[in-house]
Amino acid sequence: MHLNYLALAVPVFTILMYVEYYLSRRKGQADEFQFSESVANINVGIAERLSDLFVAGVFYFFFSFLYRQFAVFDISPGFLTWLLLFLLTDFAWYWYHRFGHEVNLFWSVHVVHHQSEDYNFTVSARITVLQALARCLFWAILPLIGFPPQMIMILLLVHGAYPFFTHTQLVGKLGWLEYFLVTPSHHRVHHSSNPRYLDKNYGDVLIIWDKIFGTFAKEDEKPVYGLTKPLGSHSFLWQHFHFMLEMLVAFKRARGVRAKWRVIFGSPDDIDPGIRAALERKLSFRQQNLTYSKALLGYITCQTVITLILLFLTILFEYYLTGNKLFAVSVFILLSVINTGSMLEQRKWIFHLEFARAIVAGSLAWLYFPAFNFAIIMICMGMAILLFYKTIGEKYYSYLYEK
Repeated sequence: MHLNYLALAVPVFTILMYVEYYLSRRKGQADEFQFSESVANINVGIAERLSDLFVAGVFYFFFSFLYRQFAVFDISPGFLTWLLLFLLTDFAWYWYHRFGHEVNLFWSVHVVHHQSEDYNFTVSARITVLQALARCLFWAILPLIGFPPQMIMILLLVHGAYPFFTHTQLVGKLGWLEYFLVTPSHHRVHHSSNPRYLDKNYGDVLIIWDKIFGTFAKEDEKPVYGLTKPLGSHSFLWQHFHFMLEMLVAFKRARGVRAKWRVIFGSPDDIDPGIRAALERKLSFRQQNLTYSKALLGYITCQTVITLILLFLTILFEYYLTGNKLFAVSVFILLSVINTGSMLEQRKWIFHLEFARAIVAGSLAWLYFPAFNFAIIMICMGMAILLFYKTIGEKYYSYLYEK
């Protein structure tokens, strides 16, 4: 069978998240896991894993093209060349990561990773496909030097797994390893919004680059996690696009080429913070001090678990999915993570998303069972829901949002 065993990352890392939560509870540190933050973090990770089905091949093609057309050297695999590739990969990561904090264009895709006010394994899932595209541009130097695409992709898989384990508060300082590896202690500093910790510890596997370029800081005061101005939203869409919208408004306001250039390639500190406040009032008004009913908590949990299982099966059996089936299941998964995020904010329009999910689910079912009678049943069910749409919606909201 043609199975994509990279799908195993979904259950393995999900189990590790649960183990960390279990151990945190045993140590009396369960408050390090907020339900809403964990779900929002996992939602971003689900979308990123799904998008990998479409972009991983593009990355390989891009690296192959650069290697065939422009490689300076022809490097063969060997112990020393693997070691050199590892060092160059980590070095390129440092500069990608540093640009991701210091340049608006790159911060607009990296900011999502820093929005969570928790710090645990679920935060490591908070990676967007746009962030992956940005990294790809920095790693493009590797095939240009002459490293074969196969070597690059293998190392990136291994290199990409390491940071997962640095997103935890369960592990303290690690003695002599602190001198050269990025440890949980180092990365806690990076994720904190403490003034003295800002823009520090950009390394991914090796901390030596931070020590060389003057961006290293030790963890010697308790970190406060999240953005300097907390986002205060669990909306999947708002998390991804709020800073891009802020840049767009700032770009429109800017007068002259130089000012517009600074909006794109300047520092995030140069963006007027009042822009986000105005956008939030217009586009992302959110009730404060929300409480969640047991029904809502249970429904969100079930929907997240089902979405994770569906993601796992989609990646595992990717080879056997036709374009139509892959498109339908991808739309269903994306609607699910958007819907879950909206439930966390108790939006009043999520029933419309539920109806859209039902339509996509019915279409997917018909792709697998294209029988005329089945299609008639699905159409009749859809018409019945439309006929009593308002009543069903009211019952739905009453059930989920009842305190």
